[in-house]
This record gives sequence, structure tokens and C-alpha cells, in this order.
Amino acid sequence: MLDLHRLTILREVKLRGGVSAAARSLSYSHSAVSQQLSQLERDVGVELLERVGRGVRLTPAAEQLVVHTDRILEEVERATSNLAKDRGTPQGTVRIAAFSTVSRVVLPAALEALARDHPRLQVEFGMDDPAEAVVQLAAKQVDLVVADSYPGSPEPTAGDIISTTIGEDPIRAYLPSTVSADAESLGRAPWAMEPSTDGSAEWARRVCRDMGFEPRVQYVAPDLLFQLRLVERGLAAAMLPDLVVGEADTPVQPTDLFSVQPVRTIKVLTRRGSEENPALSVVRQAIAKAFNDR
Repeated sequence: MLDLHRLTILREVKLRGGVSAAARSLSYSHSAVSQQLSQLERDVGVELLERVGRGVRLTPAAEQLVVHTDRILEEVERATSNLAKDRGTPQGTVRIAAFSTVSRVVLPAALEALARDHPRLQVEFGMDDPAEAVVQLAAKQVDLVVADSYPGSPEPTAGDIISTTIGEDPIRAYLPSTVSADAESLGRAPWAMEPSTDGSAEWARRVCRDMGFEPRVQYVAPDLLFQLRLVERGLAAAMLPDLVVGEADTPVQPTDLFSVQPVRTIKVLTRRGSEENPALSVVRQAIAKAFNDR
């Protein structure tokens, strides 16, 4: 019989992209992970990893094994949810990961409501980059992720994830007083954007190109409040969501650059199979209410 623990380690190697990264994520030594994978290879009788340069990748057989592991873990998740439903009252521990803006503006009210209304429920929270948080969710290191997505961004692909939209956050353009709203002036202006690996930066660059100019990105920062402060001082132009600007005491006003109002979507992500878990349901509802009541 295949060992589920070893299957989960193989799955972690796929999620993290290598043995060393999987070992760090699991708090194991590299040799311990390698030993477990070697034993799994003996159990199944086929090679699971092949060397590529200085790293490794999963063989086709290993990829198929991970697909089956995902299905097994989904059923375990569903069984756990059904048992939790039988207990009735939401209880236990729910681990949340969320990005910085929603953490500051939305989560305090949600956490307050949960502590008041569900005293047997313990909520643990960590602020994290959305992409990393999705991997943690798939790896069962957190139970729920609050994430955002910009127009045209792909859905999460790590593991089997369920996405529930809780609201939309309008995005507006903010320009220094010395910059006008024509393509030539916008192309000369310094811009502040998130790192190029972030979906918001990809979206913003695409919007700029559609308006006829290539943005001159002088400031790269994941902190949107920092970007707003640059706009206030006339140092940069930026495209910022209302959730960020609304929490700041700022005199700057948006410039109407868009023919159609763009929005980023705020989502709650959970693992497939956990949809009916009472604890996750009340946490999801509290976050949605806090977002829409703000």
C-alpha cells in the first residue's frame, strides 16, 4: 500500500519546484526528503525524479501520481468538513493568509466579529504575497487565502483551489500635478508600479500600451501606500485601487484616464473539498461582510 505521507512529500516537490524548497517548506532536511522519495520509488517500482541541470523534475509517472494524490487529499478534506458539520458549532483553528491592503482595511473588523460571535473558533493570521499564499494553501499550510486579481490575470493554478469572489475594488489613475492626461506627457512621466512578477504590474503596463505609450517605471514597490505617497509629492504617477486610497489621508484626486472603470477582484480561496466546513464558512462570510461594510 502506498504511504500517503510520502505521496504528500512528492506533491510538495512539485508545488515548490524542487527537493530543497520542499524540504524547507516541510521543515525537513534535504536528506530526509530524499530518503522518503527513494522509498516511494521502491514502493511504486518506477523512477519519480529525473535530473535536469543542477535540479530535478518529476517524471510523467510522478506527475500522474501527484494527480491521484490531489484527489485523495480532496476526499480527506471533504471527510474532515463533513465531520466538522456534524459537530455543529464552528470550532477549531483556521489559518488565514492575506495581502497587505486587505489585511489593514478589512481583516481587523472580520477578526473582531469572529472573536465575538464564535468564541470556540481560533483564527491565526499571516500577511503574505498572494502567489506564495496560494502555494501555502495547496500545501495545507494555511486554510484560507484572501487574494486579489487584476483584469486578465489567470486563476490560481497551484493545487485544486476554489475561488469565491467577495467584491470588487475600483482602480483609478493618480498623476502628479505636472503631468497631463495625454499619451506624450504620460510617456515622459515617472511611474510607480509593483514588481513585474505581480499581476497588477502586467495589467498596468498593458493599459499604458493600449493608451499609446510605454510607461517609464522608475519606482518598483509592492507597497501601494508607498506609491500613493510618491504621487502626493509629485514624484510618480500610479494606478491605485480605492481600498488603498480610502485608508489614506490624502489630498490627491484621481484623473479620468479610462473609458471603462477597471476593477481588481477580491477573492477568498480555499481547497476543494473544504467548501462546507462550518469554520471556513463563517470566516469567509465575516471577511465578505467586513469588505462590503467598510
